[in-house]
Amino acid sequence: MDRFLSHFTHRFDAKGRISIPASFRQALAKDGFEGVYAYPSLDAPALDCGGLKLLAEIDALLATMPPFSPARDAFATALLGTSEILRMDSEGRVMLDDRTKASLGLEHEAVFVGQGHKFQIWEPSRFAAHLEAARAQVRLMRAGQGAGAPA
Repeated sequence: MDRFLSHFTHRFDAKGRISIPASFRQALAKDGFEGVYAYPSLDAPALDCGGLKLLAEIDALLATMPPFSPARDAFATALLGTSEILRMDSEGRVMLDDRTKASLGLEHEAVFVGQGHKFQIWEPSRFAAHLEAARAQVRLMRAGQGAGAPA
């Protein structure tokens, strides 16, 4: 599988490492990326993560904008300037720095959430609230699409 699917809750170990879900590691390996490309989400208290495909999407987005434009600089700063490469050890674990963990509210565990082309890392209770809000939004959108459609 070359997509990030489902969600998994993992605990930080005594040394502060956390395991990337096996299926996510497989998707990263198929992508040819060693490690995890990560940056703070633009619209959620989460970390957006992926591999070469995610970097290619960001590069493609930036390529649509005029060089040296304020918009391009803003996107580059937000998506590249705050990013880091998380290196996995031989057991698929990564280490998040204390600043990142504090900004996300991470303490003992984290939720890895597949989004197809990327995945996110969330604090569990924040993700639960986000998931419920997302489900409610989808129900509203689905109800709106069905309006006036034959039964």
